[in-house]
Amino acid sequence: MDLDSRYIEIEKNVKAVRARIESASQKVNRSSADVTLIAVTKTYPVSDAMILSQLGISNFGENRSSEGAAKAAEIQGTWHFQGQIQSNKIKQVLTWANSIHSVDDLRHISLIKKALPDDKNISIFLQVALDGQLHRGGVSEEILPLLAEEVLSSDGLMLEGLMAVAPLDQDPHRAFSELARIHSVFSQQFPMATNLSAGMSNDFEVAIEYGATHLRIGSSILGVRTSPL
Repeated sequence: MDLDSRYIEIEKNVKAVRARIESASQKVNRSSADVTLIAVTKTYPVSDAMILSQLGISNFGENRSSEGAAKAAEIQGTWHFQGQIQSNKIKQVLTWANSIHSVDDLRHISLIKKALPDDKNISIFLQVALDGQLHRGGVSEEILPLLAEEVLSSDGLMLEGLMAVAPLDQDPHRAFSELARIHSVFSQQFPMATNLSAGMSNDFEVAIEYGATHLRIGSSILGVRTSPL
């Protein structure tokens, strides 16, 4: 597909997604202005991210550090790392990411703190596991305050809120209802942690219903991925 045709395709998809965000927000008396659309560009070419930038998208999500670094070098914006954290990749992630959505380990917080340049701040979302499958990423609700205290005691780290992925085998209403409950309890202890990163292409409207502030949307905007995940 030539770039002009690709631009038209992506523009159409962006408009459709924004309309769905607006509609879902109105249904629960929320302002769509309070919902941040993160275009997940993982495995898509940098040319797609450039088109998104031209269309006014300024938040981009990546799961792989090397891919994120290459795209962030070409395109200005707010870059979100949302993949599982590897200790040996943290230093590289900090060279390009403005926000990390998948913090679930005290050791990683310590490594982020040590590797973070003195002149940089990094936004942190703590990942909670909604299905108890901790090996897939995330921690139990009980561990969240421990991680939050460590973030708050670390210079340059800003506690944004929580992140979660709805389990594939679970009704998203049930999953995000539980996430909203967890976030409500958590934010009573940590009132600065107002944000909730939840909702992807197949469930973002439900996530909005339950208070999501950051949506991570890939295929609804960019279509079928061009390479395997």
